[in-house]
Amino acid sequence: MDERARVDRFLPLKPNDFHILFALLDGPLHGYAIARWILERTDGRLRLEAGNLHRTLRKLVRDGLVAPSQDRPAAEEDDERRRYWALTRLGRAVVAADAGRMRELVAEAEARKLIPRPGGT
Repeated sequence: MDERARVDRFLPLKPNDFHILFALLDGPLHGYAIARWILERTDGRLRLEAGNLHRTLRKLVRDGLVAPSQDRPAAEEDDERRRYWALTRLGRAVVAADAGRMRELVAEAEARKLIPRPGGT
């Protein structure tokens, strides 16, 4: 299976999957940090409870989009009970493809005047 087909089989991502992958773009995070990042970036509209977050992370690991990370902060800033998660190369490609898909939808919505274009043009 070529790379494009491997990516396309995950599209479109479910919202929780997209937000988790997006949260991991800048590097490994532990579960609570992922949930907090999503809550802040969505202005509280998306709240992932611990059970749902961890079920979704397990699915993303099975799918090869996320992997446990050995990268950890300095010992004085770390809690050894936390598990850290990182994007895989495939996970990065999938979240990028889904963001591109959404960009195309937004462009179509702007062209149909469903939403205004940035800058009012």
